[in-house]
Amino acid sequence: MIFNRSTATAVALAAVSLTLAACGQGKGGAGMPGAGGPSAVGVVIAHTEPVSLTRELSGRTSAVLVSEVRPQVSGIVKARLFEEGGYVRAGQALYQIDPASYQAAYNSAAAGLAQAQATATAAKLKADRYKTLVESGAVSKQDNDDAQAAGQQAAANVAAQKAAVDAARINLGYTRVVAPISGRIGKSAVTPGALVTAGQATALATVQDLSRIYVDLTQSSTELLKLKHDMANGQTGRAMSAQVTLKLEDGSTYPVAGRLAFSDVTVDPTTGSVGLRATFANPNGVLLPGMYVRATLSAGTAQNGMLIPQPAVTRDPKGNATVMVVGAKGLAEPRQITTSQTIGDKWLVTDGLKPGDQVIVEGLQKVRPGAPVKAAVITAQR
Repeated sequence: MIFNRSTATAVALAAVSLTLAACGQGKGGAGMPGAGGPSAVGVVIAHTEPVSLTRELSGRTSAVLVSEVRPQVSGIVKARLFEEGGYVRAGQALYQIDPASYQAAYNSAAAGLAQAQATATAAKLKADRYKTLVESGAVSKQDNDDAQAAGQQAAANVAAQKAAVDAARINLGYTRVVAPISGRIGKSAVTPGALVTAGQATALATVQDLSRIYVDLTQSSTELLKLKHDMANGQTGRAMSAQVTLKLEDGSTYPVAGRLAFSDVTVDPTTGSVGLRATFANPNGVLLPGMYVRATLSAGTAQNGMLIPQPAVTRDPKGNATVMVVGAKGLAEPRQITTSQTIGDKWLVTDGLKPGDQVIVEGLQKVRPGAPVKAAVITAQR
């Protein structure tokens, strides 16, 4: 085979290049990043500390006091005496029902009482006189007994007429429909000229006291049992003194903290949940009945809690929580842990770690189990 000069030169240059590449791999490959040296990672040092425990539950608001206004006598509504949506005080007149027939009934009862009192006076005088005369034999005992009975009957009639007057007065007073409690009143269900009946099913209006608001929450019975277990172990405060904060529908936080009032005594068999109720002051009327809220319940403090940043925790194929820690020989080791809940951007770890463990937070993507690592401590921020 015949080689010209250009071909020989190309072959020589290729041989030199291969030799230089081989030398470079033999001398510098072990020191290149990612080619066998320890990987730089960021770690946090596990430690215990007091951790405030919280639970977030959904719920609805309701007024502490609610009163549906209904008429107690029948008649025609002559006037509405309040402004819809306004504030009313207990005893304030809300509606006026035509009082004419009730006024007449009262006048009739009063007249009947006067007549009964006059009859009773005459009967008493006769009974007193016969009582004296019977002793002297001027009247028979029978006549005296009749006079005494007539006097007692007249007195009983007076009492009955007084009761009739009281009933007529009460019915006449009911023509003025008043607010049973103080609070905000809603829209009116009737207008002047409407016929209303005593004890009707439809309320004329509804008054709600919004100075305080209930928040009704639901919690699973399992979580409630755990809460009671923690309370028994002294890890949490009493449920009746637990503080509650609210997050409103628009994502804002309600500025006034509330208190857990009580928990229900029955588990709902269809949902397996228990009702909780918290009370909140509502000085500015921000909370309205029926609002959907998210409540964060302060359930006490875990005295030996351990918090690990969420990015450090991964899940294995079985769903178990795992972290990578730096072992005694500077090698990465997987560790299975148990978590109970999130606290902000961290997991609360209840098992699997001990104080002093170096948990890898940064550089996890380039770390494999058993690989050497070079750890740098990251200052944890709460």
